[in-house]
Amino acid sequence: MAEYTQEMSPEEEADYRSALRKQRWTMAGIIIAAILVLAGIVVAVIALTEHPDVATNVRDIFIIFMAFESLIIGAALVVLVIQIASLINLLQNEVKPILQSTSETVNTLRGTTEFLSENLVEPVIKLNSYLAGLKRLFDLFGIKK
Repeated sequence: MAEYTQEMSPEEEADYRSALRKQRWTMAGIIIAAILVLAGIVVAVIALTEHPDVATNVRDIFIIFMAFESLIIGAALVVLVIQIASLINLLQNEVKPILQSTSETVNTLRGTTEFLSENLVEPVIKLNSYLAGLKRLFDLFGIKK
């Protein structure tokens, strides 16, 4: 595996190597844990097939744990549904009015800019064009200020 170390300071290179070492140890730990779990499952299956009375007890305990887990998952789903309901309530009662208010403000600003454009800017532009025309007329007749 080629490592990219060009234009790295010694501290950066040491950090990079340390991160690689840590990553390798983590992967090794995960692989070892997976092998141990798999070996434990194999040993448990062999032991339970040799002792069927123990297997029935383990099966019963496993069923009880699965039922308990189902209850916990059901409770988590109920909490999730309640949280989604509160989020929908928040969106409808808090965010929607803010968006409506913002929309009204934008519409008011649009109306204000149209009013200013029609009643202030256009007359000023027309006045400037008339004054420019008048100035040009005076310049043609040679009248100085």
